[in-house]
Amino acid sequence: MTRPGFRLALFATLLALVVVLLGAYTRLTHAGLGCPDWPGCYGFISVPRTEAQLAHAELRFPDSPVVEHKGRNEMVHRYFAGGLALMIMMLGVQAWHRRHIVDQPVGLPLALVGVVFAQAAFGMWTVTLKLWPQVVTAHLLGGLTTLSLLFLLTVRLNGGFAPMPHIGPHLRRLAAIGLVLVGLQIALGGWVSSNYAAMACTDLPTCQGQWWPEADFANGFHLTQHIGPNYLGGKLDSTARTAIHLDHRIGALLVTFSLLTLAWQLHRAGLKGLASVLVLALAVQIGLGISNVVLHLPLTLAVAHNAGSAALMLTMTFINYRVRPVYAAARRHLPGFWQHAHVLLHLGPHR
Repeated sequence: MTRPGFRLALFATLLALVVVLLGAYTRLTHAGLGCPDWPGCYGFISVPRTEAQLAHAELRFPDSPVVEHKGRNEMVHRYFAGGLALMIMMLGVQAWHRRHIVDQPVGLPLALVGVVFAQAAFGMWTVTLKLWPQVVTAHLLGGLTTLSLLFLLTVRLNGGFAPMPHIGPHLRRLAAIGLVLVGLQIALGGWVSSNYAAMACTDLPTCQGQWWPEADFANGFHLTQHIGPNYLGGKLDSTARTAIHLDHRIGALLVTFSLLTLAWQLHRAGLKGLASVLVLALAVQIGLGISNVVLHLPLTLAVAHNAGSAALMLTMTFINYRVRPVYAAARRHLPGFWQHAHVLLHLGPHR
């Protein structure tokens, strides 16, 4: 039986997925600076078009000429993100008003409100710091975090997924490790994208015709890059980009081994449906990753690869939720603060 707020949470989750994909599309079409200011576009609420607006934009931003399709991509993403922020705030307000209802999540919707404010800040810094890779990567991770938490809230409000006490701690640890590795691999993917390193290797399974080409890992993962330059197109040399790309490939191998092990253990535990969904999500993402290299990063497949990352993260979120331990009885004897801590740490079903 669904709980109050389920439909709004479900719609917000779907909208969050759209926002994540729009963000990927904006980044991949090099439209991250399609509007050089924030939250408007050249001082307007939409891309300037009239002669007067274009003259005003040229006067205020002489180093950033108006490119209509790039500005449009950026502003569409901002409008959708703004709508999502309003929905999340509605979820937070509703959760607070319903906090007296048994098993009604409160901490998670309020945490989402905090995340969306942080995302707004990262969105602003993405523009004002001119696509500084650290901020771009953090913004991408924040978007997927928002999506995952909304999905988790939707599942909890659905009320149809009870914990499975027969699952042993070994399987729970595998699920938690898999979730962490997927998160780290997505972070590496964000670093690849924000440093324009996707095409540093254009062949498989080798890279630049070698098993281990020259790679500058020190500069590739130099996290204190200067703030100030325009990072559109990237500033790293080819060996640094090669290092980033190679690390993403190595991470993909680790994630594949970890998730296949988890799928096998889920199958052995009788959770064949979860195992099948996990293998399918992993296979699709691997296929998209290989296709992007072989076909030289076509836009459609590149956006689909971002969607695959989201699907894999949501799959791991759901698996961790399903195999979570039952803490309800134990938490009844704990102070309120620690009850909430247990929920956050173990994705528990109660508020």
